[in-house]
Amino acid sequence: MNNYLDQVRGYNIRQAHPIPKKTALLVIDMQRRFREVAEQVLGNVILLIDACIASEGKLFFTRQGNQQATAAGGMLTTWWGNITEYGSWEWEFLDALPSTDRGTIIDKTRYDAFFGTELDDQLKKLEVNDIVICGVTTNCCCETTAREAFVRDYRVFFVADATATTNEELHLASLKNLAYGFAYLVNTKDIAEILLGKNGRVIR
Repeated sequence: MNNYLDQVRGYNIRQAHPIPKKTALLVIDMQRRFREVAEQVLGNVILLIDACIASEGKLFFTRQGNQQATAAGGMLTTWWGNITEYGSWEWEFLDALPSTDRGTIIDKTRYDAFFGTELDDQLKKLEVNDIVICGVTTNCCCETTAREAFVRDYRVFFVADATATTNEELHLASLKNLAYGFAYLVNTKDIAEILLGKNGRVIR
């Protein structure tokens, strides 16, 4: 896999580490609808989930869907022509995605995981300050959620090799934008080690 951190090094000039007790892992939209893109980073997403569970961390999964896909999607429907219908086959999580029953599921209707959901309230109740974002797609739901988290004063750690979109040009463009103004760019290995402690190991 490409070393994206090397490619965006000129923008990723701020460095920080999440504090495990104050951190939540947010797994964005790893659903059948987005299978082709999601499978590109599934292995790394699983590593992060495993590390979060092993460290008894705070785990959230988002799931995109509308009750009436053609009527309730707002600009998403206008833009894409159709969107994921709540309860449909494509709305379900990928079969290979583990441990969705071990985390909190946030059902959302827009790119932004905070829009019209209880995500912010739940994070505040858990005293979360740091959010680690992985999943799909980099330039739509992941980036929009990262920007909104920043606006709400969370520290955002965006996992460059555990997010993906339809092509590398869009992926890199989002990484540069986020590093410039909204998020610390990190990789899977480093975040997993931080969550587990220096001597921790992820086993699957």
